[in-house]
Amino acid sequence: MSSPDLPSLHAIGSRLRFRQLRLLIAIDQMGSLHRAAEMTSMTQPGASKALRELEETFGAELFVRHSHGLEANELGRCVIRYARLIGTDLDHLREEMTGILRGQGGRLAVGAVAGALPTVLVEAVRSVKQSHPAISIELFEDTSARLLQMLAEGRLELAICRTSVAAQPELFDFEWLCDERVCAAVGPLHPLANAGSVDLAELMHYPWVLFPNHMPLRTLLERELMQAGLTLPGHSIETSSTFASVLLLSKSDALVSLFSAETGEFFERHGMVKRLQVRLTARVEPYGLVRRRGSALSPSAGILIEEIRREAGRVQRGSDSANGRLATPSTVDIVTSPATNGPL
Repeated sequence: MSSPDLPSLHAIGSRLRFRQLRLLIAIDQMGSLHRAAEMTSMTQPGASKALRELEETFGAELFVRHSHGLEANELGRCVIRYARLIGTDLDHLREEMTGILRGQGGRLAVGAVAGALPTVLVEAVRSVKQSHPAISIELFEDTSARLLQMLAEGRLELAICRTSVAAQPELFDFEWLCDERVCAAVGPLHPLANAGSVDLAELMHYPWVLFPNHMPLRTLLERELMQAGLTLPGHSIETSSTFASVLLLSKSDALVSLFSAETGEFFERHGMVKRLQVRLTARVEPYGLVRRRGSALSPSAGILIEEIRREAGRVQRGSDSANGRLATPSTVDIVTSPATNGPL
């Protein structure tokens, strides 16, 4: 069966209305035309007409009709993604215009995985705020998968993360920033807390706090265990929150977990962790600077990117030179906590 003819750009531009896009997003959120109409302050007949006009504009249905509501089809999901981008760009336009008119500078939304915060992003943001105090910066910390989703929706202009988890990697441009070292963590009264060199097999006798499946540190651990002929013990705790993992470990004398080495170093500097060493051969995937492909950079983003690159270069040079390259692919730190409030 031949595909339908796509409408011309002129036809789409001349017929498309912003209220239709708002309705489209609302339907995707609510799964119901009736509730989407309420959400956008439209009447039911008005919403039905707007949706019909929208589908006529694109020359195809955008939703599958079910007895329980509407569900976007593949074409609908594509249009919804761009509707979100258009809406976000308009929001940003208004915010930046307001900032410029009030002499407050631009606005920038940027996200990062936990390991990139203490290494490159926080210092880069601090430098930007010192040199350009009128720039407003919104920071997000999350998993790579979630950050990529926010980038695709236009909620972020930049992210420091990994693109290997992207469902549609062609949507993004990736620029390598840093190799990442890894550390493990055990509780303060853990039997191995004061050990010197620790064997990986010893850690398999204890329960773990794990990142969810397919996250880089989880994948690294599983790959390492497979190579060593080991398996994870059952009854683990899963969380994507670094803070939650640290809190769990601080209350436990048995749990073990993995973090980025920079995160472990941060907690050590603040008297909350103590590092040991264990031999590993698997390598963690590096993170980098990620943007939506084809997106135009705002002046504020350009300024921050230069600071991020400068900071990443400094961190990488320090990592290469310290102790004759501080973290080789086969050496990983273990983190232990110096104090406890009792077992979990």
